[in-house]
Amino acid sequence: MDDRQNLRDAKLDELIRSVPFFDGLPQDAVRASLAHIVTREHPANRVVLLENDWGSSVYFIVSGWVKIRTYNLDGKEVTLNIVGKGEVFGEMAPLDEVPRSTDVITLTPTLVANMPASDFVHLLNTEPQSGIRLAKLMARRLRQVNRRLRLRESDSMSRVADILLFLAEGQGTRKSGGMEIPNLPHRELSSLSGMARETVTRVLGKLEKKGLIKRTQDSFQIIDMDALEDLLV
Repeated sequence: MDDRQNLRDAKLDELIRSVPFFDGLPQDAVRASLAHIVTREHPANRVVLLENDWGSSVYFIVSGWVKIRTYNLDGKEVTLNIVGKGEVFGEMAPLDEVPRSTDVITLTPTLVANMPASDFVHLLNTEPQSGIRLAKLMARRLRQVNRRLRLRESDSMSRVADILLFLAEGQGTRKSGGMEIPNLPHRELSSLSGMARETVTRVLGKLEKKGLIKRTQDSFQIIDMDALEDLLV
């Protein structure tokens, strides 16, 4: 029993350290809110949430990447966001008590922690700082969406640069040679940017020739964030 409890405590410590949402909140309150949390490992391309499901849980990504998707009026898949380690998703449905508005699909093997919605709402009601943290998260996502909408009429170079910066700002890891993000499938970058996959692939090749990015099998390395920012017109 002690071994299982120690393992659970270790997982909770890992979760608290890896999720910025909990940073700075009283540790006793955080641990109480995580009392009923369950962690699950999902393989790539696994549905975690479905649109129109009821919001019985809020989810925190311990490791891996997921995409948040919906469909347009023509039935075409639209990727709204791609989020990774430390991010929260599924937080809206429990707050306004309506069904889910999007699907969530894993892009890579992903470890997700499920918190009962009632515990999440209780944390928001009892710890004001958690509500401020959630408001900041939603404001950041809204700013990102607004920027992407503003760039919809821009050229393909600007739009691909924006997607790379968007992923770097949310999930980038600073390395000695720049900012590193996972080398996601081009079809996902295509859906996120609203451009054809062939166009995305061609622009990525141009950015690499310019020395602004470097691609490996597993990652994109953004060599010069400022130069990439300058492409946004």
